[in-house]
Amino acid sequence: MSGFACATEEPPLPPDEKPVPHIALLLPLKSPAFAPAADAVRQGFLAAAGVEVADPRSLPVRVYGSFDEGKDIVALYRQAVAGGARAVVGPLTRNGVATLAAEKTLPVPTLALNVADQAASPQLYFFGMALEAEARQTAQITRRQGAHQAIVVTVNTQLSRRLQTAFAEEFTALGGTVLSEIEFGGDPAVFAEIADQADTVVFLAADAVTARLIRPYLPNRLPIYATSQIFVGNANTLVNHDLERIHFVDMPWLLQPDHPAVMIYPRAAPPLSTDNERFYALGIDAFRLIHILLEKQTLDALPLDGVSGHIDLDHHIFLRSAIPAMFVQGHAQLPNMPATIVPMFPGLMSASSVPEASPPQ
Repeated sequence: MSGFACATEEPPLPPDEKPVPHIALLLPLKSPAFAPAADAVRQGFLAAAGVEVADPRSLPVRVYGSFDEGKDIVALYRQAVAGGARAVVGPLTRNGVATLAAEKTLPVPTLALNVADQAASPQLYFFGMALEAEARQTAQITRRQGAHQAIVVTVNTQLSRRLQTAFAEEFTALGGTVLSEIEFGGDPAVFAEIADQADTVVFLAADAVTARLIRPYLPNRLPIYATSQIFVGNANTLVNHDLERIHFVDMPWLLQPDHPAVMIYPRAAPPLSTDNERFYALGIDAFRLIHILLEKQTLDALPLDGVSGHIDLDHHIFLRSAIPAMFVQGHAQLPNMPATIVPMFPGLMSASSVPEASPPQ
């Protein structure tokens, strides 16, 4: 049976009808908080399916929407399998993935689009957009470029603290030293002691709005790094000018329109926000990965040059590396720097040994 899916969206089968083989896409499409991200994933997934050549053996895609994945996901998963699902993609939220990961037996290949601490079923795989992985990759990049010391700037949010921890752990594990960790609450006086120091970088665990406030108070000659949360698209030149010379990492989908994989797939119509473009790209690569799992081609088809990054597999976790970029005169540009594969999910693996565009919580 082919793993290719037709670009069709069908409602789940009524209970009195015969099961039909299909790929099930489980998303929180009925959730007020997560519906926009979920719909972007859906659009990307079906766009990827539509690119594949039609085949009589193709599997249709059936989209199953939920209100609360933490409560609905097990019943929805069982409904999909009973309806003939040969593979499942989803859930999307952390709560949903944690709930499904607690199931000891999953009968078909399943690709979760977020993180769980552990998986009991050998059929369960993980793929997502953890910003902590980008923070770890940034630490690798700075150390590779010769930085021995780092100053980490945070704000009072849970995500910022997670990025701070991920960067600091990776940077020190690679032999670097974190000189200080500064929390910015609106008063620029906290940056008064920062000065140009050789072999030192600044890591901003902040989004674009906060980074614009911080940037003028940092020494111009001190290299500054951040994650993709500071990139709101190349159309926003005013914002980007205020972030001049800041380095970050992000997806080929947003940074490399001439990338061979990116050029294959259609863009969303109407256009999405930058955050939801990332979820759209996640949907594209999720389709490609579930096909690989269906066909049991992990040895031959990986690593995958995806639209969300370079993807490989390790212990049921699909690892994604983003690509480095820097703001120059209001636009993100790519330096000649190779990307590095890092763990998607911090805590499960060490590289050294919405909401935002981070995964829905």
